[in-house]
Amino acid sequence: MTIRKYFGDSKMFEYDKFYRECQQENRPFIKAKINPLHGNYLIQIDLMTCNYELSIEMQEKISKLIQSEIDYVKSNSKYEFEGFNIDKELAWFDGVPSEHLEVFCNSLYDLSLKSSLESN
Repeated sequence: MTIRKYFGDSKMFEYDKFYRECQQENRPFIKAKINPLHGNYLIQIDLMTCNYELSIEMQEKISKLIQSEIDYVKSNSKYEFEGFNIDKELAWFDGVPSEHLEVFCNSLYDLSLKSSLESN
C-alpha cells in the first residue's frame, strides 16, 4: 500500500480523519483545496502532526520550489499567485495550478521528510 502524501478537495471530516492518521503515523499533514476566487489550489502543510520541523535550509529549498510555481503562474495564467508563507511548522501556498498539484505536494512532502532525516 502506498502512503498518501497529501489530501485534496474533500469534506472537512475527511481532512480531520487524514490529520489524525498523520498524527498516528508521525508524518506531515498536507491539504490541498481549490480557492474559488481564482480556481488554483491553496496548499497547507502542518508539521505539528509529527515530531520534526523544517530546517532553514529546507525552508529555502521550498521557497525555490514555490518560486518556480510563481513564475509558471505568471506566464501561463490570467491569475496572479496569491502568496505564501513558510516557517518551521506551518506553511501555505495559494495559487498552485491543478496541473502541478501532484508534483508540488509530493515534492513538499519529500522535502519535509528530508528535513526530518537531516535533523536526526
